[in-house]
Amino acid sequence: MNNGKKNETNTMIVTTSLFVATFLSAIEGTIVSTAMPTIVGELHGVSLMNWVFSIYLLTSSIATPIYGKLSDLLGRKRVLVAGLSVFIVGSLLSGITSSMEALIVWRALQGLGAGVILPVSYAMIADIYPFAKRSKIIGLNSAGWGISAVIAPLLGGFIVDTLGWRWIFLINIPIGLITMGLIIYYFKETMVTRKRVSIDYLGTIYLTVVLLSLMLMIQILGDKSVGLSRLAFLFLICFASIVLFIRREHSFIDPIIPMGMFKHGSFVAQNAVAFFISGFVMCIEVYVPNWIQGIKGFKASIAGLALTPSSVLWVLGSFASGWLITKIHSKYVTTVGIGFVLLGSIIFVLANQTLSLSWFFITTALSGFGFGIVMTNTTVIVQQKVSDYDVGAATSFNVLCRTLGQTLFIAIFGIFMNTSLRVGVLQIDGASIKKVNKLMSPETAVLLPAKLIPSLKTILFNALHNVFVVGMVVVMIALIINLSYHHLKKDEA
Repeated sequence: MNNGKKNETNTMIVTTSLFVATFLSAIEGTIVSTAMPTIVGELHGVSLMNWVFSIYLLTSSIATPIYGKLSDLLGRKRVLVAGLSVFIVGSLLSGITSSMEALIVWRALQGLGAGVILPVSYAMIADIYPFAKRSKIIGLNSAGWGISAVIAPLLGGFIVDTLGWRWIFLINIPIGLITMGLIIYYFKETMVTRKRVSIDYLGTIYLTVVLLSLMLMIQILGDKSVGLSRLAFLFLICFASIVLFIRREHSFIDPIIPMGMFKHGSFVAQNAVAFFISGFVMCIEVYVPNWIQGIKGFKASIAGLALTPSSVLWVLGSFASGWLITKIHSKYVTTVGIGFVLLGSIIFVLANQTLSLSWFFITTALSGFGFGIVMTNTTVIVQQKVSDYDVGAATSFNVLCRTLGQTLFIAIFGIFMNTSLRVGVLQIDGASIKKVNKLMSPETAVLLPAKLIPSLKTILFNALHNVFVVGMVVVMIALIINLSYHHLKKDEA
């Protein structure tokens, strides 16, 4: 912390560097989704596409609570620089990879590094700003994420169309190095004020096993070659690890996830809402570009442009959430946000192949506005329901729920996508998964037989339709959780 000393930490430059770090995180999410159809067209492996997203989110979610604890023990600067270094190496290796399998491995490495950004950035903000100013700076940090997310789809589409998809990873290197330089030079950390804590290594192992076994269970659900015995084995491993993790967190003096937070019903409900809505975020980010490039035949730059309204309205939704809280009870603000997201999901479900590009702009805008309201409000409620000592842990758990929701639901969406594609190609003479791979990118689609393209588009459209139906159900579950909980808690202030 500053401890009242002047000329120690350059607050403005350090804050800016944290904005750069969130920009890095935003770019990684949106640019990759914009470029994925092109990557599939070159590296093939549409059935592995979802692992490129899910493995990144999985390793990031595992690393997130660990980085928060390590920053308390070793210092914010060391941990942030170490995490960014891992992220940069992962970006470099992703950019020079030659197969989808290798890309998945290096994306896992990227995720291990990216998990440092949110927890340590928020901890550093708490170090250098008094309590009264923290919420404002965190809000600006969220706005910075939104602004960078606006730029990312356009930049991603431009890079893919001009320099090639590899540069959507390589561009992270200079940005990451700039961030590291600013942090190293301008953030002066006073280690004597740092609280010494014990790292819950055993709890970390249990949590890792829980997440990995759960992820593997979801992935193999769509694989007919995998027997029920393996699925049952993974379920037992997951269940046993959950039990051991909960027992460990109850007994350990400084747990990764304090169990006492779960005595607040609203804490549980709002994190559940964040979990499900974050899953639908991936439905928009991943499958809208596939629709626009594979079905509509537009380039990656246009697909990126179609995601821009979601990012812009996300920022406005974040600000609208703060305004709505002053007008109506906070528990109803979440309902309003979910309503916008649900409307967007319904439009996609009712759409057909002739849906105009303008409707993509409208629908992603509606969804983005809802995302901004829901994510901001759930975070505010979660932090409000715990003690000051547990605010950091509560925030980290909220981030974990969001990331885990993205991780699990991108796998679930992938099951429905891949199953639908396999069924579809069997019904059309001359169709194959490889040809669907080529259809996903306009550059390789021109190599397909002209007579086969309409049938391939129908196969792809039906698969995407099924994905968005599942996405709509996910949003409805979030709405039911929110409404059901508050119906039972009418007297809650």
